[in-house]
Amino acid sequence: MEGRRRVLSERNGNVSARILLVAEAPGAHGAERTGVPFSGDASGRNFERLLEGAGLRRRDVFITNSVICNPRNPGGSNRPPTAAELESCARWLRATIALVDPAVVGTIGAVALAALGRIEAHGLALKTDCARPHRWRGRWLVPLYHPSPRVTASHRRFEQQASDWQVLRRLAREVGPAAAAESEPLHRADDRGPGPAERPASPGY
Repeated sequence: MEGRRRVLSERNGNVSARILLVAEAPGAHGAERTGVPFSGDASGRNFERLLEGAGLRRRDVFITNSVICNPRNPGGSNRPPTAAELESCARWLRATIALVDPAVVGTIGAVALAALGRIEAHGLALKTDCARPHRWRGRWLVPLYHPSPRVTASHRRFEQQASDWQVLRRLAREVGPAAAAESEPLHRADDRGPGPAERPASPGY
């Protein structure tokens, strides 16, 4: 990915947003081409619908990725980020979280959830913890599925995802940046005991 254009700018959203959304990587036909996260492809269109359904606008959130350049196969198609790429970009993700200082972090897909586990272990798995708020580094962490057509067809239907996103609507109304570290958790990650984040075999779920 060396030399690729980074997708990290004011186009990612509001740097003072209460909600930070972390996805996997810019898509070859989406953000890598447009420079705007979740735009220009089918995943972006689904994302826009989910965001609107949760009563949120792009200016209400800041969007970033586990890796900030598009990982692709020699043929040009998207591929999952490697462990080395996730590790290399972990400092950028850590710095973004510190800069935005959100009350809520929503991970979009299992790769993003695992990437946060590299910053600080949370012991969560997307399959069992989807849409359940957990405390993580003094914030709410909400695991969500990726809205790609492949995922909505095989792992989490769009209607289910739209229901999952309602937790962001509720947290956006109820939790402010100062309150996030002080309020009682809705569910604690350590109730399940510590454990490594699961890394998927394929991107987006």
